[in-house]
Amino acid sequence: MKLDLNCDMGELPDADHEAALMQYITSANIACGAHAGDAETMERTVRLALQRGVRIGAHPGYPDRENFGRLEISMSEAAIAESVHEQILRLDAIVQRLGGSIVHVKPHGALYNVAVHNAAVARAIGAGVERWSRVVPIFGLAGSPMLEVWCGMGLPVIGEAFADRCYEPDGTLRSRKLPGALITDPDAAAAQALRFAREGLAQTVCVHGDTPGAVAILAACRKALN
Repeated sequence: MKLDLNCDMGELPDADHEAALMQYITSANIACGAHAGDAETMERTVRLALQRGVRIGAHPGYPDRENFGRLEISMSEAAIAESVHEQILRLDAIVQRLGGSIVHVKPHGALYNVAVHNAAVARAIGAGVERWSRVVPIFGLAGSPMLEVWCGMGLPVIGEAFADRCYEPDGTLRSRKLPGALITDPDAAAAQALRFAREGLAQTVCVHGDTPGAVAILAACRKALN
């Protein structure tokens, strides 16, 4: 089977680092200016993706740049839906201008993690996405209730797993506040990605661009999956 390898992009000021990440992935989730990024980084990252033939996804998060979108903030369902929709439109305008298209949406950080078990937040994300498109799939944690919410709304989904993150026994990601949340050894991350592929647990696997040693991790994952 083919397994998509994705990375959260457009979040870091180091253009050379992001270019190095891009050579190993098949999908890029591009920050839309809320938790990180701006018009310049979006255009830079979109151009890199188009040059590499990498699929482009929107990566909306909580509008909280101070905390990189990794803390839950109090927002109504309507406000979340509006924010997600606006973020996608912001990126889509750039992507279309450069001759590309957005082919998936992946929530970022705390917005993603809260939606795993909070059906109201998951619905709000889905509502924001469907205002823009009802045919572009949403990435969500494989085997989690968030996917059921979106499926119930008639939206396509793609189950995602993480090569560079440790899991709890219930299948959720270990909090970044706890020790051992990250897998930084390239061989260990590649082994986890390969297990996901062999067991059919997900359709796409993520490595975060800001994980220490992310380029080496992606290289090892790509080699193992190939």
